[in-house]
Amino acid sequence: MELCQNPEYRKALLLEALESYLEGDVTVGNSFLRDYLNATQGFAEVAAEMEMKEAGLRRMVSNKGNATARNLFSLFKLCQRRESINTAEELFRLAG
Repeated sequence: MELCQNPEYRKALLLEALESYLEGDVTVGNSFLRDYLNATQGFAEVAAEMEMKEAGLRRMVSNKGNATARNLFSLFKLCQRRESINTAEELFRLAG
């Protein structure tokens, strides 16, 4: 939790989540997103912005979560906005 006070660490969590999904490891991707949302205390706010219940968002990023592409991309977009990342390109650039 302390590490998540660092914006670079939070961005790295998002990047790791995205890379995990792209490699086909949904469980690990969900874990990184769950860690990000827990550490930033963002579940309630993000769920409201996605117009869903917090419990639904928590299920979506659980170990057995199986989000639709629409919900997953919406979640990433909201998390990127929270971190002032404007494009996916910018997110990958942060990875160096």
